[in-house]
Amino acid sequence: METPRRRALGKGLEELFSTEVLDFDKFEEKIVTETPKEEIVDIKIDELRSNPYQPRKIFDEEALNELAQSIKEHGVFQPIIVKKSIKGYEIIAGERRVKASLLAGLDTVPAIIREFDDTEMMEIALLENLQREDLNPIEEATAYVKIMDAKGLTHDELARVLGKSQSYVTNMIGLLRLPEEIKDYVVENKLSMTHARILSKMSDKDVIIKLANRIINEGLSVRDLEEIAKGDNIPKVVKVERKVKESDVKYKYAEELLCEKFDSKVRVFKNKVEVRFKDENDLNRILDILNIGK
Repeated sequence: METPRRRALGKGLEELFSTEVLDFDKFEEKIVTETPKEEIVDIKIDELRSNPYQPRKIFDEEALNELAQSIKEHGVFQPIIVKKSIKGYEIIAGERRVKASLLAGLDTVPAIIREFDDTEMMEIALLENLQREDLNPIEEATAYVKIMDAKGLTHDELARVLGKSQSYVTNMIGLLRLPEEIKDYVVENKLSMTHARILSKMSDKDVIIKLANRIINEGLSVRDLEEIAKGDNIPKVVKVERKVKESDVKYKYAEELLCEKFDSKVRVFKNKVEVRFKDENDLNRILDILNIGK
């Protein structure tokens, strides 16, 4: 039989996948505020192990150093969440705090110990990273696939709970079709997201690698790559539309860049730019991106 604590955790995770947009901060805050102070314990850092489902493989050293400095001055602002394992503890949420605490010279960190099954461990680690960290595109796409598999979600359902467009989620996941060396280029910022997205719609590995190298070495533009991708000699995984309705074809590259920037539907036509939004909150999000105050 499940313990009340386990049932509460499961309910919390289900709430994250309700009709509301995901809010991991509120979820973790709920665990922390509902935990009696006497249950928050100091655990030695050398007893902690990374969550095996942690999607982040690369941590920003500058950001870690800044967090370490803050911890030196103010301490760890919020307990981490861990699971007891055969040897020591596995970190479920708060790995950055652990790494920064180590840099700050601490031997222990405050922690809340809870029981988790493998699915819960994975969901928490993925959601924390998607909400709080700038995952690289490949890590983000991999996290999306794992969440969809775990929860049985479609692209559209995942997009809804993430507060993103369905096309954004689909395009991100499409990056996983790229050859491994091209994925590395994306991680290393040698290829822009827009370049990578176009390449991901091609099925010939040799063509993808050749074009990726041209982008890097020759500065092949997004617009140039779009034109190449339309060619009949380029095998496609996803058909590239030859006609762009209600838009000027020559500005297609600009539409793609703006769609990526705003994560919204954008049309460029008749010397006008049209950015669509769902509601007032979505409009304010776009204004924030443009750095325009209300």
